[in-house]
Amino acid sequence: MDDGEMRSIPVRNPRTGAIDFNLAVTPSAEVAAKAARLRANQAAWAAMPMGARIGVMARWLGAVKMKAAALAEADAADTGGCHTSYLQGFITMGNIGGWIEDAEASLARLAYDAPSKAMASVHVRSQLVPYPLVGVISPWNAPMMLALLDAIPALFAGSAVLLKPSEITPRFIAPLFESVAEVPELAGVFDYVMGDGKTGQELIAQSDLLCFTGSVATGRKVAIACAERLIPCFLELGGKDPAIVTASADLDRATTAVLRGAVHATGQVCFSVERVYVDAKIHDAFVEMLVKKAGDVRVNSDDPRAGHLHPFTFAPQAGIVQRHLADAVSKGAKILTGGQVETIGGGLYMRPTVVTDVTHDMILMREETFGPIVPVMRYATTDEAIALANDTTFGLTASVIAGDEAEALAIARQVNAGSVFLQDTFLTFAKNRTIGTNSFGFSGLGGSRTGPDSILRFVRRKALMTQNGEPANILNDHHLGKPGA
Repeated sequence: MDDGEMRSIPVRNPRTGAIDFNLAVTPSAEVAAKAARLRANQAAWAAMPMGARIGVMARWLGAVKMKAAALAEADAADTGGCHTSYLQGFITMGNIGGWIEDAEASLARLAYDAPSKAMASVHVRSQLVPYPLVGVISPWNAPMMLALLDAIPALFAGSAVLLKPSEITPRFIAPLFESVAEVPELAGVFDYVMGDGKTGQELIAQSDLLCFTGSVATGRKVAIACAERLIPCFLELGGKDPAIVTASADLDRATTAVLRGAVHATGQVCFSVERVYVDAKIHDAFVEMLVKKAGDVRVNSDDPRAGHLHPFTFAPQAGIVQRHLADAVSKGAKILTGGQVETIGGGLYMRPTVVTDVTHDMILMREETFGPIVPVMRYATTDEAIALANDTTFGLTASVIAGDEAEALAIARQVNAGSVFLQDTFLTFAKNRTIGTNSFGFSGLGGSRTGPDSILRFVRRKALMTQNGEPANILNDHHLGKPGA
């Protein structure tokens, strides 16, 4: 197809199964033109005093507040009515507001203005230089939240941002950039492109730094493309997150936490609980209570704002989940509840699916499933539980639920994951504005996207050094390094 010819991608509605949106792919020339415009405007944006830049972002916060309802509806249309979608206005306001409070102090921590500790006659000053153009490629799950998790701190840092949403979930872009358009200074340094993998490649070719959220397979391709250009990339990839439940754990608490951690948002969350290891002494009682609670969870097919589970956002994901379950059953696993993809009104749904008699020989316990599946495996000793939890190529998050915090903490310290949740699951939001973390294994690459220091990904630190003494003379430096010199 000629590059000048307009191309479109049909977008499926996850609730109806119908094609109700056509995504107009941004032509290659326009990707380059947008990148050039952002670059041209970024210098003035970066030169703006931080207080002034914060003022611009505060005005955008007000515009987002006015668009909160529209943003929620668009994100819900993208995902199929995930409960979190209806909170997107609030979440985005919290993201912007948090950086309004944190950005200046976070960057100031890198400041240095004092004599050198190695050469007393040299005065050292630091300067932070933002990367001119940050490219952001966001995923189809939690599409708006995960796009802005990187874009917003990059803008506060002084970078321009060019965003490409997933072609599966592009509807949130229109109301989001209507809010951006109300703040001209921001519109000059924040824009978007639409398309598929080809557009993503074009975005990488224009960027100075790239943030990607998605699968390990695509993340590898992104990393290679960035390496060829010698630009930094920050990757948030998949997970196969374990939960360990000890014999002393409160069963009611443990089953409640594990169920939510495994099936919230239909399990389409990178830090969903995808493996559950339960002490053999309480395994059967745990499973019995878990199955009972799973039966109370409802799909939201009759009302997107009601029920608990929405349809699969990406239709092919339902097939992946079915393949994982079929492999497990063929190898001896038992499905105690759920397990079937139900077509309701065109949407593809699955109820919470508790699976027992699982082993690590099954795909279900090795590869990311991304569905409302709760595979439960018994263990005999704590050491075995830790070994099973660490028997993975991933390392995003993990959970430990025990009789008390001390017991849980002793186990958590031995689990290989960037975040370990004690006495609960799904606590990753507590990291925001609090602490940055690093992923283990294939779950990610680069600095943290949470915590006050996550803004530091988008700046380079320069040293400006003044010699206040006499410069070294090449004609008089032979004595350096000699004994007694």
